[in-house]
Amino acid sequence: MLGLILDQLIGLKGHMGKWIDDFRRGWQGISQPPPFLSIGFAAFCVLLSTLVRWCLSLIRPDVFFTPYFPAVFFAAAFGGFRIGIATALAGGTLGLALNFSNTSLDFARLVLLMIFLVVCGLTIWGVDHYRSVAARQRDIARRLTQEEEYRKLMVDELQHRLKNKLSTVHAVLHQVLQDQPKVWANIDHRIRALSATDDLIARVDGSGCDIKDLLLSELGPYGHVRFTLNGDPLFLPAKLAVSLALIFHELATNAGKYGAFAAARGLLQVSWSMSDDRLTIIWDENEGPAVGPIGAPGFGTKLLNSALRPFDGRTEISFLKTGIHCTMQCRVPKS
Repeated sequence: MLGLILDQLIGLKGHMGKWIDDFRRGWQGISQPPPFLSIGFAAFCVLLSTLVRWCLSLIRPDVFFTPYFPAVFFAAAFGGFRIGIATALAGGTLGLALNFSNTSLDFARLVLLMIFLVVCGLTIWGVDHYRSVAARQRDIARRLTQEEEYRKLMVDELQHRLKNKLSTVHAVLHQVLQDQPKVWANIDHRIRALSATDDLIARVDGSGCDIKDLLLSELGPYGHVRFTLNGDPLFLPAKLAVSLALIFHELATNAGKYGAFAAARGLLQVSWSMSDDRLTIIWDENEGPAVGPIGAPGFGTKLLNSALRPFDGRTEISFLKTGIHCTMQCRVPKS
């Protein structure tokens, strides 16, 4: 007998937990609550409103419908427009038929009933519209979350494949150049620096980094004597660090192909400064090859022009005889 009672109590506890979870999910709009729970909640709201009406009748006996407005609102917000309509009809019926004083049914009360039903209809429509908008926003947020998870998965996979390919290139070159240790020593540290740069970009996507570490990682493969960095320590939030990493990589690649790093005497100077929350970065190349005719804007130029827009920023590029001069300005987020 005791075991049976315990089993029933455990079962009741499980049902209560499920009801509480259904109520929470319904109140938050995550899912539609079960009909019996919606009806029960609406009945409780009507009962509570009737109790409030009785208390008010001790002061104002002519308050018939006002206490039922909150009941209609909460019932519609929880159970939907059908439950809201049923609650409005129930409140109107009780306000019309139930008397807590000696007042008789008259034309004024019928007018108040019509006003009550019209206001309840507008309230139910507004609540249902809000519920539908909130449901669409939740669906959009859920899809964005899934897309973000998929994007991270694809980025991690691409980074893994890039690392494997870089390791393969490293191994092949080591095998080919094992009889030329001087040439291999010159190439080895550059390949390792490129790998370290990829690892840094992957890390800053989640935590951010100092701007100097980002520049050293990008420019290190070209030799530390080829560039100078001027500026105070500055920590970059994750999203801004990734955007600047893409810009620095594009500029460094261009400098290695056509700019300062492509010439024996070419030099690069990068400086940065802060004014309030605005960051200014100057990329200045000198002693590089002569700048030839400028062709149509490619992907790199579009990247430079658009990467800082989310941070209220802009990029200005000048092709001087001494080399590329690039000025980047943006707002540094607080977090």
